[in-house]
Amino acid sequence: MWMEILNGLVSVASDPYAIALSAVGVLLGIVLGALPGISSTMSLAVLLPLSFAMDPNRAMMFLLGVFSASVFGGSISAILINIPGTPGAIVTQLDGYPMAKKGRAGEALTYAAFSSAFGGIVGWLLLVTIAPLVAAAALHIQSPEYAAVTIFGLTMLAYAAPGSTFKAIIGGILGLLLATVGRDAITDVSRFDFGNFSLQGGLSIVPVAVGIFGMAEVLRNIEGGAPPLTVITKIKRIMPPFSELRRLWPMALRGSLIGALVGAIPAAGSAIGVAVAYAQEKRMSKHPERYGTGIPEGIVAPEASNNACVGGALIPMMTLGIPGDSMTAVMIGALLIHGLRPGPALFEKNVEFVAAVYVALLLAIVFTTIFALAGARLFARILHAPKNLLITAISVFCVIGSYAVRNSTFDVLVMIGSGVVGYLMYQVRMPVAPVVFGLVLGPLLEDNIRRTLIVHGSWTVFYERPISLVLLLLSVAALTYPFIRDRLRRREKGGGRVS
Repeated sequence: MWMEILNGLVSVASDPYAIALSAVGVLLGIVLGALPGISSTMSLAVLLPLSFAMDPNRAMMFLLGVFSASVFGGSISAILINIPGTPGAIVTQLDGYPMAKKGRAGEALTYAAFSSAFGGIVGWLLLVTIAPLVAAAALHIQSPEYAAVTIFGLTMLAYAAPGSTFKAIIGGILGLLLATVGRDAITDVSRFDFGNFSLQGGLSIVPVAVGIFGMAEVLRNIEGGAPPLTVITKIKRIMPPFSELRRLWPMALRGSLIGALVGAIPAAGSAIGVAVAYAQEKRMSKHPERYGTGIPEGIVAPEASNNACVGGALIPMMTLGIPGDSMTAVMIGALLIHGLRPGPALFEKNVEFVAAVYVALLLAIVFTTIFALAGARLFARILHAPKNLLITAISVFCVIGSYAVRNSTFDVLVMIGSGVVGYLMYQVRMPVAPVVFGLVLGPLLEDNIRRTLIVHGSWTVFYERPISLVLLLLSVAALTYPFIRDRLRRREKGGGRVS
């Protein structure tokens, strides 16, 4: 396998058009990631239709450029205007914006760029070394284990999603129900199509994702007048002292390892990785009181973790077909459109595509670093883009992208309906990512449960096999822990009042 991957790397890396697509994807990813309100997931969903006419390898070069660069782009607005462009940049603003207010905005952006590159390389190395091993092991995993892994991914999302775990579970169940729409793969019986021919093929992932992440965000922006943003436009010194960069590399390494490991956990996401990395560095610091006042340490650790999560999240996506986060859920939709199904068979039947993923991520890291350092002084101007023009452009992309999947106006209606649902879910503070995860993982869960029951004829096989038993127990623990924790906290508070 390794020689085939090496040959594939040479083939993909020698394609100048693919390299140009990677550069364009990185540039678009940085710009969209830097704009407040446009997350990495939304950037991918909006730009996904541009890849439909490309072959799979070039499409992956473009999309991974958008993916990786938008993760870094979120730190630009976090540093310059104190608004994170992506959820993973929430922690970066704690020290990034105070440093910018001290007149060190250029240095803050450079710290973010170098630590992002460092974290990205660490995540890439883990992807290249671990993913083939996981895929080889996954070839020996049977249906009970696959079903248990899928359940574990869904429960981890419910546990990790912001807000109420109960609401996240409801969102996941809604996604699973949407996944059952269409003809049954085994019995060919129509399910929940209400006599509509367009629903017999099921709901496409792309219009649902574009609607729930993209159109819902448009509706949210139309709804309320946001206060004018205070943008720091004076960027003086760009490069910090080399001795300072050398001093911070252990923090970048620790943050990168945390981010990559958290990213590899299905549905954990970068927001958890950066929070853990920041908390770890603050706990280890001799002067924890300085965090939040504008110090480089508060930027380096979370930014390294943020970008290391990209490589980590691709590991379960490529090897098991399980999204590592909401962004890789959109990426799975892109693979399915190009006729590729992520999973262990991908490493056997599509080795050149696996090589394209490796090259794409590495090139994205390199281009992101170059553009970040070269364009630091231009980023503040990008943040002044007229809001009404931005909303209009995103709306047009959402409509075109939904229609382009199957040349179907029905998919446009699905996108609009999903946008309304996503907007309503936001109003009741229900996380929307579990819906897309449920839609992606639903067919995988159903197929493996039914195949298990057909072959073994009993539910007992799930706890008779060690791997599936452990995964199911972990899933139960992940679901029950928040309720037990809240109950214990209420009991402690009640005890405190009595005493």
